[in-house]
Amino acid sequence: MENLALKEQETPKQEVQSEPCPPFPVAPDRFDQKNEMFKRALWDKKFEWESNRVYREAKFQEKVGFRKIDYALRNASWNLEWGAGFGNAGSNLGLYTWEGVNDRIRHMVEAGEPVKETPEEMSRIIKLVARYFGASLVGIAGLHPSWVYSHEYNTIKRQHYPLEIREGCDNAIVMAIEMDYETMRMAPNGIQGSSTGLGYSKMAFLANLMATFIRGLGYQAIPSGNDTALSVPLAMAAGLGELGRHGILITKKFGPRVRLCKVFTDLPLQHDSYKPFGVTKFCETCKICAMKCPSQAIEKGAVSTEGKNISNHSGVSKWFINAEKCFGFWAKNRMDCSTCVRVCPFNKPSGRIHDFTRSMIRLEIPFLNQLILWGEKAMGYGRIYDSKRFWKSQ
Repeated sequence: MENLALKEQETPKQEVQSEPCPPFPVAPDRFDQKNEMFKRALWDKKFEWESNRVYREAKFQEKVGFRKIDYALRNASWNLEWGAGFGNAGSNLGLYTWEGVNDRIRHMVEAGEPVKETPEEMSRIIKLVARYFGASLVGIAGLHPSWVYSHEYNTIKRQHYPLEIREGCDNAIVMAIEMDYETMRMAPNGIQGSSTGLGYSKMAFLANLMATFIRGLGYQAIPSGNDTALSVPLAMAAGLGELGRHGILITKKFGPRVRLCKVFTDLPLQHDSYKPFGVTKFCETCKICAMKCPSQAIEKGAVSTEGKNISNHSGVSKWFINAEKCFGFWAKNRMDCSTCVRVCPFNKPSGRIHDFTRSMIRLEIPFLNQLILWGEKAMGYGRIYDSKRFWKSQ
């Protein structure tokens, strides 16, 4: 295993098979996780200043959203992920461990034969349990080989090594967790950061419980947060949404206001299918996230197959995000951002008008999309919500 803080090597592209192949573009190779921007910030000397500003320095301000109390809220909501989940640190760690179950229930889990149900019935049960444990949305997909990271960068050990998922665990249960609408409207500050952190802590809780349930049925289960495999294409294949211009999954019910976790398993399951609902056509017209992005990291032009830098997974046609610019704003702000989520027209709670608008977007009529955008601006959606309201609420 190699310590990338001392030496960086190019990773050769690995060709993969094309099956299962969903009805949207899939990259021809696997992505090396060491090049993901939040990993690069820990080993790439080019971003040492930004990394220190984001991860190691605390500079409280008098402005609401950046005070000590706001940081305390943000950090508390992240704490289950940071202290026990470790989904951003590496695979097979903490609550995302691949290894068995708690010793106190092992005798129950290992007794008897695996539960036998049809894939259709077992999928129904899995979705029921996922929602019971806290999933806002859940779908099931086959795991395409391209979506598994070729290599992992472990942020605890600062080590870089090849990654392979266990044989047979090619079914993915993909779960989305809704983030709070009101606090997301306050981005970019610590109160909004708390809704992100709470999403990550819930991810660790949910994935762990789902994996434990599946092991109790007599099957393998690999819980995953941001580790092991790419979440967005898996969520698309599982029917949870489409990819937006801002590089984030857009769901029909919550827009981009979700966090994703998954469980890989050899439990026989029925797969869901990709369910587009007009997002791509709308994003071609909209461009609000690109115009409002503080770092101008979001592409304003057409889709392409070539990324902005090594933090992009090139080879697939989509809008690429310049993660280097994005992380640069995080450093300037000393806080995560989510402005693109806040201003996205899909970032609305359910309601008659919002649900009707989504049904119009599904028609993919350019004139209607323009009319919707006009209404978006006229109603003042996307403006920063007053952060003082959070602390004054009852």
